Amino acid sequence: MRDNKANAPASASDLLRTAITTTHRGRIALVSSFGTESAVLLDMVAGIDQALPVIFLDTGKIFPDTIAYRDALITRLRLSNVRTIRPDPAHLASFDPNGTLFDRDPDLCCALRKTMPLDAALDGFDAWISGRKRAQAATRAAIGASETGPDGRVIFNPLHDWTRDDITRYFTTHRLPPHPLESEGFASLGCFTCTRRTQPGDHPRAGRWSGLGKTECGIFLDRAIAV
Repeated sequence: MRDNKANAPASASDLLRTAITTTHRGRIALVSSFGTESAVLLDMVAGIDQALPVIFLDTGKIFPDTIAYRDALITRLRLSNVRTIRPDPAHLASFDPNGTLFDRDPDLCCALRKTMPLDAALDGFDAWISGRKRAQAATRAAIGASETGPDGRVIFNPLHDWTRDDITRYFTTHRLPPHPLESEGFASLGCFTCTRRTQPGDHPRAGRWSGLGKTECGIFLDRAIAV
């Protein structure tokens, strides 16, 4: 992906407001996992436009606690346009009929359950907002405030330079509820099949695809898998 640093707003809220109300008005969405840190961006967006499209990928293997947290934040922040996107049933029937593809081919599983549904959901948008941060993992250490994604859309990363302390401070200041699984040792949440608790000293995403040599679901990578 190409980093688009020119003319980037100075702060996360400035970047969001400019993108949502001016440069990409009506053509931008927030993609949210409703994970442990997601409430920050959701709260910021709600302060700008509660009707902004928010895309949530329900892979069919999401922790029930995440679904409950999503519903609670929708109510709390009065988000009126959260779109829950699910995998194509025909694709699942063909490639993952017994639901164990994650164990045999995690990349294909992510493509079927996340990448392809998101690509379809973003049809009609030319930009989207991500919650990625440099502090999450070494593979994300160089991300900037905005970039051009693998499909040519602009991806905004308003929190790219935020630390865990920044996130904690925002949660406290804005009295946001934590994800219920965070207190149980889950620093980053994806599918329950491929997420474990982190240990002291682990980076935040160490619990994702642990032991597989896989660090990303594929949303931010070139589309190497086609079905």
